[in-house]
This record gives sequence, C-alpha cells and structure tokens, in this order.
Amino acid sequence: MKNINASIITIGDELLIGQVIDTNSAWMAQQLNAIGVSVKRRVAVGDSKDEIINAIDEEGNLSDIILITGGLGPTSDDITKQVLCDYFKGKLVMNEEVLNNVKYLFEKVFKKPLSDVNLQQANVPDVCEVIQNKRGSAPGMIFYKADIIYISMPGVPYEMKGIMEKNVIPLLKEKFKLPVIIHRTMLTAGIGESALAEVISDFENELPKEIKLAYLPTHGMVRLRLSTIDFDKKQTKKNIDSYFNKLKILTKNYLVADADETIETVIGKLLKEKNKTVSTAESCTGGYIAHLITSVAGSSQYYKGSIISYANEIKTQLLGVHENTLSVHGAVSEETVIEMLNGLLNKLNTDYGIAVSGIMGPDGGTPEKPVGTVWMAVGNKKNNLTQKINLRFERERNIEVAASMALNFLRKFIIDN
Repeated sequence: MKNINASIITIGDELLIGQVIDTNSAWMAQQLNAIGVSVKRRVAVGDSKDEIINAIDEEGNLSDIILITGGLGPTSDDITKQVLCDYFKGKLVMNEEVLNNVKYLFEKVFKKPLSDVNLQQANVPDVCEVIQNKRGSAPGMIFYKADIIYISMPGVPYEMKGIMEKNVIPLLKEKFKLPVIIHRTMLTAGIGESALAEVISDFENELPKEIKLAYLPTHGMVRLRLSTIDFDKKQTKKNIDSYFNKLKILTKNYLVADADETIETVIGKLLKEKNKTVSTAESCTGGYIAHLITSVAGSSQYYKGSIISYANEIKTQLLGVHENTLSVHGAVSEETVIEMLNGLLNKLNTDYGIAVSGIMGPDGGTPEKPVGTVWMAVGNKKNNLTQKINLRFERERNIEVAASMALNFLRKFIIDN
C-alpha cells in the first residue's frame, strides 16, 4: 500500500502581496495530516489563468489529491471557476440546487437584493460534482482526471472549513486506503535549539528511518516532535511512544509539557489542578500576558484580571509602587517589579501573580539598560522570585518572548512552592 499525497493551491493576488495571510493551507494541512494524508506542497498563486494552470499541472505530477481555495467569488477578478471549466474541458451550466441556495441566502439571511452578478454563482462546470456550500454562495467543485481528485473550495475560511469538514474529509476517507500518521510533541524551555540538539544528538542518530525528529522553536521555547507513518496503527503507536519516552528522560531538566500544548495551556491546567488563581501586572508587555492566559477556554476559573501599569503614575496609584523606588531605581528594576507584584496581590487578592517591566524598543534604551532589558517577578503573598532577561529582537517579538518566559517563570515557581 502506498502513502496518499496531497497538494494545496491557494489563489489570490492578495496572498502574494501579503495583504491577506494564508491561514487556509495551514488549517487544511492539519486536517489532512490527521486522517493520514501527507501534504507534499503548499503553493500560492495569483489571479492569473496561466499561473493557476501551471500550478495544477505541476501538483498533479506530485500528488493524488489537489485542494484548491480562492477565486470563486462573483467579481471579475475571481477567475478560478472559469479556469477549471476550461482546464477540464467543460462548459458552465446553471445548477438549480446552487441557485436555490443563493436565493435563500440573499432573501432570508443577508436580506439584500439579488443581482445578476450573484446569480452567476449558480453557474458551474458540467464536468464537476457540485458541493453545496451551506455557509456561503460559492459552491465547491470536484473534478477527476486519471487517478487524481481535484477539489475547489471558496477562499473564505469559514466557508472552506464547512466544506472540508462535512464533505471533503469524509470523501477522502471513503475513496482512499489511508495510513495512520502519528505525532508526539513535547514543549521545552530554558535551552536554545542548538544546545538542545547537542543534548539529544546520540538519540537523534539512533532513530530508525521511519521516525522523524523536528525542532520547532517559538517565543523562547522549543517544541520537539517525533513523527511516523504506517498502516499498522497499534504497532506504529507503540514504536513511537517508546522513543518519545526516551526523549522525555533526556530532556527532563527542560520539559514543560509532554504534549503539543502552549505554555498558557500548561499554566491553566496547573492552576486548575491546585484550585489556585493568578493575576498580572504588566508594563512593557501591555496586556499580552493577560491575552495569552485568557486565550485558553475556561481561564475564568483561575484568572482574575490584570493591571496594565504602563505609566509610572499608574504603578504608584494602583499598585502602590513608591515614587522613591521609581526615582532611585527606575521603572525597569528589580525593586519596582517586586513592589508591582506585592501591590497586585493585595489589590486583586489572587494566589499567584506576575509583574513585568522592561524596554521593548526600538527606542528608550540606555547603556545601563539597553533595549530588551526586562525585569519580572512572580510569587505569592509569602514569597517571590525575580529574574532579569536581556532580549535582542524587534519590539513585537520582544513582547511575545517576555510574556512566554514570564509564564514559564510562574510555572516553575508554582511547582517549586
């Protein structure tokens, strides 16, 4: 039995100029991977007939499945449907089911007049199988050529996801004998990618060829992922679990989670297990730590709130930082974040707290405190720990890395206390 490969083609000039970020292909790749389809390539092309045809030809030489999104709207720059019609040597015909769906959407849902342009959405190639789009007016289309299946879907993520989940994934499961693809992922912190590679170099060299190791650095942390693919699910899982357990032992000093989880998810689980609460006092991160914590569903069980004390007067008025502390030591200092933390815990009455203050850039640094200098404090009403970090990135990444490191600092404090 052979592995089934797929290519994803996303269409639109807006993707190529960076006006719109392509989230479709990433999400589609995740769904395909989950059912055992290997994604060979992800390709973005503009609204050009020649570019679309070239991409279809090239990917047809590589893959068994070609998924296409974009260019199915009613305006003049949406040319995908006509290009596919010509490519598969068909002609456009009115589809009654699509027409009824378009009429329903405009009359009952959008409550807008139906124009001739909108009615053209019901014209589909007579050589395709139509997929009804219950979330929009542009239908999906399925084409067959030799042993290859081509599926065209709208570029609107909400609409594409509806068609993928309800129609495409079940179709692929039915049509192909699919292997199982298994990933085991862990999250590490406190060690860089290259240093981590040295720690596990012998392990990596001893891996069998059917198991692949990937390093995925992000925001001051590194995820390690083991991947394998086979048709024997039970044996495949047993095999990869054995190597994953060995990897956990080698990385135990840096291990944050033995699953594909973010640091904010790990913190949430830890707080719920202990039935404890947390709050944040943020200066340089401007609420980003609060954003990470509250991005996890159910965070209201353990997160009370944040005081974003960007200005010094807010540090003094709301957190009780002494003006003398600010004048002598400055806003970016160990003394200031300790007072920010104590004021936070008293004000919001939580079990744990995080306080951060720093210089994110691109301006504001001094020889003594250059851009990227961050002080953070974590603790409870009995004890606290402080840490100074020096970041070297641009402003946005400095904020992201500082927030992740502050959360991991809290994680270690909770475990040790």
